[in-house]
Amino acid sequence: MARRITSGELAPYGKHYSENALWKKLGRFAKRIGVKMVYYILVLYYALIDPNTPAKYKIVIAGALGYLILPFDLLPDGFPFAGFADDWGALLAAVAFVATSITEETKARAKVKLRSWFHTFDDADLGDLA
Repeated sequence: MARRITSGELAPYGKHYSENALWKKLGRFAKRIGVKMVYYILVLYYALIDPNTPAKYKIVIAGALGYLILPFDLLPDGFPFAGFADDWGALLAAVAFVATSITEETKARAKVKLRSWFHTFDDADLGDLA
C-alpha cells in the first residue's frame, strides 16, 4: 500500500501551480482521469480562489494542484492505469486537510464547471465530497 501524503509535503509544490497550467492539464486529461477526480480538482480550485479560505489552506491546495500540474512526479501521467494514482493521493490529502473550508457554494460551482466535460453525472459518482 502506498504511503499517505501529508499536507506539509504538498506545500513546496505550490510554486508549480498556475491557473493556466491547471486548465490546460484538465483540458487534456479530464475524460481520462474521470468525473470524480476532476470534481475534486475543481472543488480545490474554487476553494483556492475563495477569499474566505484561510491562507494556510490555500498553500496546501496550491501544493496539491501544483503537484498535479508538475510533469515529472512519482508516477508519470502517461503510465496506463497508474499514472494519476500519486496525483489522486495528493488531491485526497489536500481535501482532507481543507475540508472544513469547502462550502456548499464551492461544491456547486465545481459541479457547474464539471458539466462542461461530463454532461451527465450523478452525485453518487462524486464520492464523499458531493
